[in-house]
Amino acid sequence: MSGTDGNAVSFDMASAARSLGDGTFTAVLRAEWAIGSHPHGGFLLALLAKAAIAALHERGEPHAEPLVVSAEFLHAPALGPVLLRTDVRKVGRRATVVEVRLEQRGRSCVEARVTTGRLPMRRPEWTDVPSMPAEPSPGAIAMAESTEGPFNLAKGCEVRLDPATAGYLAGRTGEPPRMRLWVRPRHSLVDPYFTLLAADVNPPVVMNLGRIGWAPTVQLTALLRTRPAPGWLRVVVESRSVHESWFDSDATVVDSQGRLVCQARQLGLAPAPGG
Repeated sequence: MSGTDGNAVSFDMASAARSLGDGTFTAVLRAEWAIGSHPHGGFLLALLAKAAIAALHERGEPHAEPLVVSAEFLHAPALGPVLLRTDVRKVGRRATVVEVRLEQRGRSCVEARVTTGRLPMRRPEWTDVPSMPAEPSPGAIAMAESTEGPFNLAKGCEVRLDPATAGYLAGRTGEPPRMRLWVRPRHSLVDPYFTLLAADVNPPVVMNLGRIGWAPTVQLTALLRTRPAPGWLRVVVESRSVHESWFDSDATVVDSQGRLVCQARQLGLAPAPGG
């Protein structure tokens, strides 16, 4: 289902790229899919992936889905219109690769490679997923604000944060940079594109170390593993290393049936200690 809540445009509608007929597409980055004035990184990944799939459809290629999206964030785009340029780099029987460049005012802001194919749907032969309740616990915190700026995503999706993994909210510092969350869209069903947003929906895990503020993403790579079942997505995020101004963040996204649906790793810039 697509729709709006007040002035909020649904995820499906907001992430739909409009074709210009020559392998280029346009889109509008909207405030409800941003953190403050910064377009959300996971949302941008979904937009780039949709543009890649649309470019293949225009060429008459067989139906495909995103398998991997790997993006370099060169310059932070502003809210408003953007241009998406696609370049099909390889067409294969099992995997096809499309380059997508997001431009704004003549400058390249995000560049990605999208590997496409068919997502597996059978039960995995082996899997190892974190243990976590399928739905938010009664004490889970509904995210509406962020120390990076207004959490506008709350207009388009529900996000619940496990307070036991968010010591920064209680003013504690020095706790492990790990968080657990639940997320689902308000106006549509979860799909592979929404799982790309889910893999980046958490506040920066370095906030648990007292590093409060905007933590821009430099590189983000997501692996899609299967199509998610309806319901809440469970997200576990943790950092392996916080080193000077850099930190990594690994996200594991599990659907309502306990299946691994997305894995993501990013490199980001951490705010200075003490904010």
